[in-house]
Amino acid sequence: MSPVLSVRDLSVRFRMRSGRHIAAVTGVSFDLAAGECLALVGESGCGKSVLASALLGLLPGNAQTAGTAVIDGVDLLAADERTLARTVRGRRVGLVPQSPAAHLTPVRTVRAHVEETLRELAGTPRAELRDAAVAAAERAAFPPGLLDHYPHELSGGQAQRAATALALIGDAPLLLADEPTTGLDRDLVDRTADELRRHADDGRALLMITHDLAAAERIADRVAVMYAGRIVELAGADRFFGDPGPRHPYARGLLAALPERDFTPIPGMPPELGDLPDGCAFAARCDRASDACAVVPRFEGGLACHHSEETVRA
Repeated sequence: MSPVLSVRDLSVRFRMRSGRHIAAVTGVSFDLAAGECLALVGESGCGKSVLASALLGLLPGNAQTAGTAVIDGVDLLAADERTLARTVRGRRVGLVPQSPAAHLTPVRTVRAHVEETLRELAGTPRAELRDAAVAAAERAAFPPGLLDHYPHELSGGQAQRAATALALIGDAPLLLADEPTTGLDRDLVDRTADELRRHADDGRALLMITHDLAAAERIADRVAVMYAGRIVELAGADRFFGDPGPRHPYARGLLAALPERDFTPIPGMPPELGDLPDGCAFAARCDRASDACAVVPRFEGGLACHHSEETVRA
């Protein structure tokens, strides 16, 4: 069976007014199957949300993309705006945005947003819209009593749930969820994660971009770890969160920083994407760095590290 989404060598560069280029995403490749949830994790600024924006054609005008990202025969990186607007966004690819308030029209109520989406994507008859809007709200744990509120009247968590309700309506083959649990308490995080998982269990694909490793552990089938614009490890969730654990030193550091684990932060700071070092971008923060790290490691066997065997033994 062919994957729902096939990404090959996806790269994104931003050309600045000064003439320099910022490498936000470099050489990313992965497949995403029907019924699968892939969690994309990493520190802020590593390129996760840029990757999602590239898949939806939502990058600014100074962005330059390379590679391919194919869903249902459509290369998302090569498609024009008309194709993206009419046949991709909401229909082939749904989005739970990182900043939901910015995606909600301020002069329209949540109900107006939901009912319009129900008409456009689900073909809901006008007579059934009111009940369908309540059902859509409840599916995303959005209080139906707030449907007649405007976006500015919602809390951050409520806006997040409203955006999730809108994204789920179309039952798109692929759902991109960019930090879908931001602003939610733990119970709502679990409920939202479980609803997103049901989206995948119904035979669709889910790409979840998140800092919340507990949510990723709860619902992900595989985990992709991103650092400085590159995927440095891609592993099954059982292995990643269990035994033997991640193989890349950065991925191991992410887990070790969790309060329920060692609560030990990774030393140093991530490099600026506009000023990446030569060689392995993580070398300056890695206690296993050696002369070999002066060369960028190739991504092979789900790992980009010169010290993979040493890491596994550790």
